[in-house]
Amino acid sequence: MQSCWASTCWKLLMNLVQERHTVSSTLITVGEYQKRLGGAEREFLHTSAINFLSPLRNFLEGDWRTISKERRLLENRRLDLDICKARLKKAKQAEAKAAYEGDCVSAAPDFQETRPRNYVLSASASAVRAEHELRVAQTEFDRQAEVTRLLLEGISSTHLNHLRCLQDFAEAQATYYAQCHHYMQDLQRECANAVGAPHSSAAVCPDPVSSAFLSGPSSPGATVSSSSGQRPSTLAMEQTQLPVTGTRKAKVLYDYDAHDSSELSLLADELITVYTVPGMDPDWLIGERGNEKGKVPVTYLELLS
Repeated sequence: MQSCWASTCWKLLMNLVQERHTVSSTLITVGEYQKRLGGAEREFLHTSAINFLSPLRNFLEGDWRTISKERRLLENRRLDLDICKARLKKAKQAEAKAAYEGDCVSAAPDFQETRPRNYVLSASASAVRAEHELRVAQTEFDRQAEVTRLLLEGISSTHLNHLRCLQDFAEAQATYYAQCHHYMQDLQRECANAVGAPHSSAAVCPDPVSSAFLSGPSSPGATVSSSSGQRPSTLAMEQTQLPVTGTRKAKVLYDYDAHDSSELSLLADELITVYTVPGMDPDWLIGERGNEKGKVPVTYLELLS
């Protein structure tokens, strides 16, 4: 049983060996197209870095940083201005209150009053000082607001430049995906051309090992199951039941090049006569085509009734 299973494994290995040239060439082709895809990706990244990322980075690290700094200063100047306004309001209220109390004292003098008479003068001085601070804060705020306004007005040209950069980025990305799509279509055609012939044969007979035996022997006493799921050991055992002198017709499934003078070269779809001899390897048959004769692999044949 183990020898039959090993025989089947060798048959499958022979199929792989026969297709090694196609597989290797297809792998090389796939590798070349993957290299092209990588080149297209590098070109896309390079173009994006130059046309989009670099201008954006320069703006964020230059103009935008300056604008953000000036806006923070403007916010601080506005807070200082609000504080000065609130301070002036309180000073005005205190000055008005002191003036009112001074008028009351003048109308009804109280000789027991110990409060300093300069209270009104102190409140007026505080109001004057608050007014001066407010004027300074307003001047600084106006100057900072002008600086920020000029910076924000100059950013409009930067926005137009960013729009052009975005357009260049979109074009580069569209070109990249178009190149990738074109390369993959070419690769699909290459792979289809490489595997088209073997696959068409496999569609007719997916298991050439089973097809070589499913048609049954020419001996009336021998029977072979027609099920495609038959085990390889059973197939190999039934092949040994072919009569020594019995001959059958067989259709060649694939091209086969003889490795030495004892083998027979085959061409796909041709018909040959095959038979077996005692003690012969069950994976091989003797094939005849006219005056030519030699060993042929069973996996390349479909035995006919």
